[in-house]
Amino acid sequence: MQAYKLEDMVKGWFVGGFSPTVFQTTDCEVAVKRYAAGDHEGAHFHKIATEITVIVSGEVRMAGRTWGPGDIVVLKPGEVTDFVAITDAVNVVVKLPGAGNDKYLADAATPPAGA
Repeated sequence: MQAYKLEDMVKGWFVGGFSPTVFQTTDCEVAVKRYAAGDHEGAHFHKIATEITVIVSGEVRMAGRTWGPGDIVVLKPGEVTDFVAITDAVNVVVKLPGAGNDKYLADAATPPAGA
């Protein structure tokens, strides 16, 4: 058996082709993301990956809609979303496949720094 702490992972990502990770793979990426009210990300999309977000707690705004606990948002490649945490929130995010450097600003053709 191995044991890890989510707090030791980068931005909540614990499965994927990066380091540190609990399970090294490029098949998918999985994270538990914690947000404070007001946290946000600019409009972006993925060219390769499908991104699945489960809202575990709190309220968030994605793609112009408000989502809450139990909502599951599936974004296919090319679909644009932004993100705002309306309240403190916890999400689980799965990206398939785990395509590194596949996050693009909606008004740009290149990945943003640190994506």
